[in-house]
Amino acid sequence: MSEEASERGEGAMSFLGHLDELRVRLLRCVIVYVAAFAGCWYYAGPILKFLLRPIERHLDGNGDLVFLQISEPFLVFMQAAAIAALFLSSPWILYQLWAFISPGLYRNERKMVIPFLFFGTVFFVAGGAFGYYVAVPQAAGWLIDLGSGFRAALTLRSAFQFVSWILLGMGTVFEMPILIFFLARLGIVTPGFLLRHLRIAVLIMAVTAAVITPTGDMLTMCVFAGPMILLYLLGILVAWVFGAPRKKDSGAAA
Repeated sequence: MSEEASERGEGAMSFLGHLDELRVRLLRCVIVYVAAFAGCWYYAGPILKFLLRPIERHLDGNGDLVFLQISEPFLVFMQAAAIAALFLSSPWILYQLWAFISPGLYRNERKMVIPFLFFGTVFFVAGGAFGYYVAVPQAAGWLIDLGSGFRAALTLRSAFQFVSWILLGMGTVFEMPILIFFLARLGIVTPGFLLRHLRIAVLIMAVTAAVITPTGDMLTMCVFAGPMILLYLLGILVAWVFGAPRKKDSGAAA
């Protein structure tokens, strides 16, 4: 055990030491995030215009974005800057996550920090891009068309929350292959396990899509659930290629 513990770096830090390490990592994330937020706040107006463009495009002169409270524009500007800062600081946040968990990995696994940061950032940004260019236009277009016989008067807050919820949701969903990669490297899941539980996973993803869908309509749920299923299948491939070697699959007889 001592050789394996030395390889993984286990036993080098107490429980309170891990808590202190977590506090330091979180503080570093907050510092960089606040700095990114300050920079994004300066461009909050263009950022908000950019984020709302898919909805405004579907209004097409037959509706308006309005605000009902005097503080609403200020709050939405802050939220727009906050989302932009999250995407901007995501590589640093992922690095702090890696630095926190890496002592529990083998030495050869710790060398994968660059691929982790690269693919973690790429998948998160790709999820946001998918939400912005595909999910938001499809869902907003369908929902607005339902009320085509009326003139729309969408509040600034509701329109932004619709967009931001989808962007953050899709960004998080696209991290699924990265999560499966870690679980596979730690030997917690195997490709066989993931395949055998595919139907259960699809059910869980459908329920999750229903919960995180901002409007609860079927089209938006499908926009969320479809990529989840594809990413789960990609995760099976990731687990097959990068999973920890196992002498036998404990559930092979199932």
